[in-house]
Amino acid sequence: MPQLDPVIWFFVLGFAAGVARADLRLPAAIYEFVSTVLLLSIGLKGGVELARDTGGLPAVELGGILLLGFLLPLPAFAVARGIGRLSRADAASLAAHYGSVSVGTFAVVVGYLAARGISFEGRAPVWVVVLEVPAILAGIVLARGLHGDVAWGRLLRELFLGRSIVLLLGGLAIGWLAGPRGTTSIQPLFFDLFKGILALFLLEMGLIAAAQLPTLRRHGLFITIFGVLTPLVFAVVGALLGRALGLSLGGAIVLATLAASASYIAAPAAIRTAVPEANPALSLTASLAVTFPFNIIVGIPLYERLVTALAG
Repeated sequence: MPQLDPVIWFFVLGFAAGVARADLRLPAAIYEFVSTVLLLSIGLKGGVELARDTGGLPAVELGGILLLGFLLPLPAFAVARGIGRLSRADAASLAAHYGSVSVGTFAVVVGYLAARGISFEGRAPVWVVVLEVPAILAGIVLARGLHGDVAWGRLLRELFLGRSIVLLLGGLAIGWLAGPRGTTSIQPLFFDLFKGILALFLLEMGLIAAAQLPTLRRHGLFITIFGVLTPLVFAVVGALLGRALGLSLGGAIVLATLAASASYIAAPAAIRTAVPEANPALSLTASLAVTFPFNIIVGIPLYERLVTALAG
């Protein structure tokens, strides 16, 4: 049997149950609670580490990651248009999803590194936000052009006040302000139960991924190949940037994983607002039914080996 982290088997269980059409589904309220605790936990952990780190947020590091967020959608768009023969709107939507990041994948890599005792920069949750927004904006520009008819006010509100961003940044701020001592009282829920909460989250993700399979069959081979090869290429870019920025081994693994991930929360909501003619099922299926399981089962261990090899 493959030596997977136990939480990954919860995703496999959910996926298998979904394929078999078993009577299994987390109640909506439970899933909301699980995802809320998960996002706050990630933010809190990052905030506590940020409080310990007196170095602050390096401008060069943030600038490099911000630029990465703007650039990643460009090759994805070119491939989707040139090889996949997708419409401009669908190609731009796919590019926005793959330039953006998956908070779920970030949670898995955090757990993966913790289980192996590999440390990484406490400011890593900030990278999620820094990568999320520019990639979505780039995707919208690719679809609409610089002077397209976009309700930017509504869109920016969707981006910056979206649930995942608010919870991540809110948890980060609370963890930073409270520090290691101040968060002791909430440690049982947000720190000690992290892996259990992640397991329940992945169980539901498995069920949702299985529900995308009919769409995957309809759109054929291109989406499957794109959903596997794109994260591999983007992970190399992320790993090289991580090493160039002088990140720790764990930090470079996190950045490679973020670059390889694809959004299935923030990007769909934003693209639905700005590019309503794009087919939402196409991008969501690629990111959730192909790339997400590939990354958490195969990709993250590969990215660890890649970064380790680059480190010499």
